[in-house]
Amino acid sequence: MILLRAANIRTMHLSDIDRIILIEREIFLFPWSPGNFSDSIKAGYVCQVLEQDDTLMGYGIMMRSPEEAHVLTLGISADWQKKGLGKKLLQHFIECAKEQAAKSIFLDVRESNHGAAQLYKRMGFHQIATRKGYYPAMCGREDALVMQLEL
Repeated sequence: MILLRAANIRTMHLSDIDRIILIEREIFLFPWSPGNFSDSIKAGYVCQVLEQDDTLMGYGIMMRSPEEAHVLTLGISADWQKKGLGKKLLQHFIECAKEQAAKSIFLDVRESNHGAAQLYKRMGFHQIATRKGYYPAMCGREDALVMQLEL
């Protein structure tokens, strides 16, 4: 059994993108492109990966402004889901936002992504709005739940 406490979070590098894209394609029907990740790194967003030894287990990107932060994406490889890693990475982003004196963190989640929405609720996020037809879906568009955590 691999010990999860050894998993660490570090800054994402351009050289990580190929491995991130493999996870993206594994867990999302409509994945981000390599360019989306590259642009986020170059823009100076908080781009992090979660890894253990040489295994990339997850990643996330958060955009900051003076008073708020927005988690743009967060993904955990299917092999590593339901082991507390999404929570660990999200907690890291919360701490980063607090260090920058943000007052709130926002994120969007697919209405059908019940597991992620429940994690966010357990972490203290609450739904503040719905973005109609925000996400592409197999049969048209899907709504996004807009969630907020006040810090």
